[in-house]
Amino acid sequence: MGFQQFKNVNIRGFSACVPKHIESNEDLELLGNAEQIQKFIETTGVKQRHTVKGQNIRTSDMCFTAAQKLIEELNWDKNEIDCLLFVSQTGDYIFPATSCILQDRLGLANDCFTMDISLGCSGWIHGMATIGALMQNGGFKKGILLAGDTSTMTKSPFDKGSYPLFGDAGTATAIEYKEGVEGIKVHTATDGKGHQAIIVPDGGFRNFYSPESEIYIEYEDGSKRNNLQTYMDGAAVFTFGITKGPRSIMSLAEKFDINMENVDFFVFHQANKFMVEKIRKKIKAPVEKVPYSLDEYGNTSCSSIPLTMVTRLSKQLQKDKLNIITCAFGVGLSWGSIYFESEGVVCPEIIMI
Repeated sequence: MGFQQFKNVNIRGFSACVPKHIESNEDLELLGNAEQIQKFIETTGVKQRHTVKGQNIRTSDMCFTAAQKLIEELNWDKNEIDCLLFVSQTGDYIFPATSCILQDRLGLANDCFTMDISLGCSGWIHGMATIGALMQNGGFKKGILLAGDTSTMTKSPFDKGSYPLFGDAGTATAIEYKEGVEGIKVHTATDGKGHQAIIVPDGGFRNFYSPESEIYIEYEDGSKRNNLQTYMDGAAVFTFGITKGPRSIMSLAEKFDINMENVDFFVFHQANKFMVEKIRKKIKAPVEKVPYSLDEYGNTSCSSIPLTMVTRLSKQLQKDKLNIITCAFGVGLSWGSIYFESEGVVCPEIIMI
């Protein structure tokens, strides 16, 4: 259950885009005095974050920019791109789907299949599973998976448990049908019983916006937020992540007979360093095989895995043949892992707008 292999699916490239604006946690009064700030940085690993604060930049803009660059680097004919998936919790509108808007902005053909997927931290994993299913039989030859969030727009600036962790980013992953390749091996899972562990309570169709939605409430730890901002049960999410993440990786390896010692890199969702280190130790992965990007970019939701590829592994991806396992976990609650082999991946430098 939850295991799939999508053969004939080849990852051709990654690109990423972030806002130019940088917020440093070293200067964030919300975290307290200098000693408290340093402790937060050491525990979470987050020194700074790129955010859309003060800028008219949205998730779709960053994904658009990343996709444009990647398509150009690949020298792909836009008329030959058969599908475009947009994974985000911060689309342009309630409707229409942002993927439709991006199809037009990118100048893709009207025959291009488009779809929005509303997922957060595990979104790249589930997006890859979806696009893999669409492409594995060769009906679609070229596809683009866009994954990103402007997470800081949903966080209270007075919530020290979440605001200092999150940054904003948009990414593009290029996938091409290639007959005979092993493709991607996937594990995905969901536990909706935990959906209230990470939630924006108001503003949807279950709980409409009302003037009361904007009223800030102060909590025991001194944090303040309203019902249009993210509530996160930190303890529950931590336990969930360090339990489900390692199990997903180990079960994926067992199911598909993957030798963990032959894996070159384990790329995790960049939740926070303390959590990721717990997972790394549980699966006994060497330190040098687990790259981090959260020191510069923070937790960038569903874009964190491809963002880490671009900023930490671009040279290796472009010149080496690699075996990679990725793992993500978060809102939903949802989680999953992917194993893939890469060679000659196009990976342009990160773009800032």
